[in-house]
Amino acid sequence: MSKTKDRIHNSQLQYKQGLGQNFLYDEDLLASLVTLAGVTAEDDVLEIGPGAGTMTKHLCKAAHHVLSIELDERLIPLLTAFMESYDNFTLKQGDVMRLNLPELTAGLRKPFSVVANIPYYITTPLITLLLTAGLPLKQLSLMVQKEVAEKVLSGPGEDGWGMLALRCQYLCEPRLALDVPAACFTPPPKVDSAFLVMPLRDKPPVTVKNEDDFFRVAQAGFALRRKTMTNGLCAAFHLSREDALGLMSAAGLDDRVRGEKLTMEELARLSDAYTAYREEHA
Repeated sequence: MSKTKDRIHNSQLQYKQGLGQNFLYDEDLLASLVTLAGVTAEDDVLEIGPGAGTMTKHLCKAAHHVLSIELDERLIPLLTAFMESYDNFTLKQGDVMRLNLPELTAGLRKPFSVVANIPYYITTPLITLLLTAGLPLKQLSLMVQKEVAEKVLSGPGEDGWGMLALRCQYLCEPRLALDVPAACFTPPPKVDSAFLVMPLRDKPPVTVKNEDDFFRVAQAGFALRRKTMTNGLCAAFHLSREDALGLMSAAGLDDRVRGEKLTMEELARLSDAYTAYREEHA
């Protein structure tokens, strides 16, 4: 039994399945994950879900400063004791989905990196929050369910192509850094995981007139996956069929194409057409 497992065992703490508590104890694996995350002595890191502090320790060894957010109050005394020798560590107890992240991270060096072993049940909401909260991000390095990683990396026409993939690929350059089998965790989850590394882009791969419109148009297409994009526009924006057909024509798109088949470039053209239409009819 590892020293960290001893700490958990001696504390008589029971893992909470409802909080997605699956901890990593392999020191070589943890060190390699920090290396893959590209953390340097110049970087500040926001860690979400430190758990028993196993990765936190390696992050503190590599980074300038680490701010960790832990939801489970029971882990706070364990983390505090385990990390007491690191003066570049700050711990915040709370729910990351409810905290004011811009305020909480205001003191970190900018841009900062995020490292997280994300509970599966909040994966998509958390990634969306991190990418839409206006945070000065350098990179996201995330342990996620392997199925989610495949979804993030999906392209047009594939089953996983949707809002999560579009947002991640528009704002970041996601890549699969490492497959992590379920057996690496304690307790082992029912599915395998993957470590995603997503550096933020200097600029998106497509240029649009209005980003809010871009994501709204994309959502219109993905919301009705088995319907045409024309129908999606009608439903999402309460357009007449004639007006929706006009937008499709202005974007140079076949009015019979499904939204799930459209590339980012095609969605950008369509969103620009919608922006022009919206402004004209304001």
